[in-house]
Amino acid sequence: MLVKVFGAAVQGINATLITIEVNCSKGIKFMLVGLPDASVKESHERIISALQINGYKFPRQQIVINMSPADIKKEGSAYDLPLAIGIMAASGGITTEKIEQYIIMGELSLDGSILPIKGALPIAIKAREDGFKGIILPHKNAKEAAVVNNLDVYGVNNICEVIDFFNNQKELETTNIDTRNEFYRQHQIFDFDFTDVKGQENVKRALEVAAAGGHNIIMIGPPGAGKSMMAKRMPSILPPFTLHEALETTKIHSVAGKTGTDTSLMTQRPFRCPHHTISDAAMVGGGTYPQPGEISLAHNGVLFLDELPEFNRSVLEVMRQPLEDRKISISRSKFTVEYPASFMLVASMNPCPCGYYNHPEKTCTCSEGIVQRYLNKISGPLLDRIDIHIEIIPVPFEKISDKNMSEKSEAIRERVIKAREIQAERFKDEEGVYCNAQMSSRLLNKYALPDEAGLQLLKTAMNRFNLSARAYDRILKVARTIADIDNSEKVESRHLAEAINYRNLDRETWASK
Repeated sequence: MLVKVFGAAVQGINATLITIEVNCSKGIKFMLVGLPDASVKESHERIISALQINGYKFPRQQIVINMSPADIKKEGSAYDLPLAIGIMAASGGITTEKIEQYIIMGELSLDGSILPIKGALPIAIKAREDGFKGIILPHKNAKEAAVVNNLDVYGVNNICEVIDFFNNQKELETTNIDTRNEFYRQHQIFDFDFTDVKGQENVKRALEVAAAGGHNIIMIGPPGAGKSMMAKRMPSILPPFTLHEALETTKIHSVAGKTGTDTSLMTQRPFRCPHHTISDAAMVGGGTYPQPGEISLAHNGVLFLDELPEFNRSVLEVMRQPLEDRKISISRSKFTVEYPASFMLVASMNPCPCGYYNHPEKTCTCSEGIVQRYLNKISGPLLDRIDIHIEIIPVPFEKISDKNMSEKSEAIRERVIKAREIQAERFKDEEGVYCNAQMSSRLLNKYALPDEAGLQLLKTAMNRFNLSARAYDRILKVARTIADIDNSEKVESRHLAEAINYRNLDRETWASK
């Protein structure tokens, strides 16, 4: 008897429908074709054990299974459940009238319990797109899949529940999530707040400007000055997720298996902080079976690189294209996958190997030329993609011991949201441009060109500080953001003056020791 069961394969952040054709006939042979990998082939033993322990007999017949389309690699153990249901249906152990209405996915344990899978959300989206009535998957993935409306989502714990459901002996309970209510209920909750930060008003201002315009930022300062502390609070001042952004980000984390169990939609912007020993593939994505890297897991959020010069140079260089294109393409001989990577880069570094160059109290012990060589670990093209450079000095005791509360993240966030609304209106007709950091030279000339007094100030600053030509566009972008925070239609001299102060590393004399 020939039976068709439906599953899905995840490629990139999207799912492809997989048709599992099972034919039982006379004989004793078991054949599984359609480009399955080793873990899919090993499902045979798991299926036998799961059925036997739960009182079902594995059919003593010739079983031929084809997983179509045959040119797509089938990976992982998530096909255990649809294969088992297909075998049972083809051998007459399950009635087939409802099987073709559902996508079925799940990994089987030897006792028949069903373990969680990766990519439940894109699979559920594919099920709805292709007109399936519902999806059957592990109970721990049910909330994640239930984000998709107009689809019956059944979370199951054991293979017996699925068999009884198709034999009309038991009804399964659908999982329902009020997506909007859950989304808006949780997106204001943060673990860290800027009210904990004492002093550092100039740095908090720079971070506010960076958040308002989507600018990449690097903080340079001695150990213990608060660089990591402030970076961790960046998500609390970024604009809240839109539902579209939340869905897109959740899809990426779902594919990578990072959403956790019993969760539905991500409500907070991601904050990723990889260690400096990370490999190229772990940063941008890839591997034998491509998975999203840290830059994609930080999509619509923050990628924090602490101690930037300590990262392998090749790791930093592979980030250059994603910083511009806001996506990463991973190519293999037979396929190419594309992951989104629109993130805000926040980096920090010590000014020199000993950490005390330009320190107001401690003396730098680095020899001549060491500071410049340390800075040269970061290539010019990468530094060119960072709009704001801000120096940090340690907070004096008077500030640390001050009992007055600093400004809350909520107040800063309100100003950031207002600035982003201005930019959204400005760029509504510009495809692919959502914030000031994405402006091209054409848009700079249209929206950020200062008056004569501002141009003269900019010319004087570039000559006096020996600023590089690449700093020109960056200063204009940041000045445009500062003007938006001030709700100013024009870029004024005071906006340019502040923006010029955010280009420390471009000054020829900065690392002159």
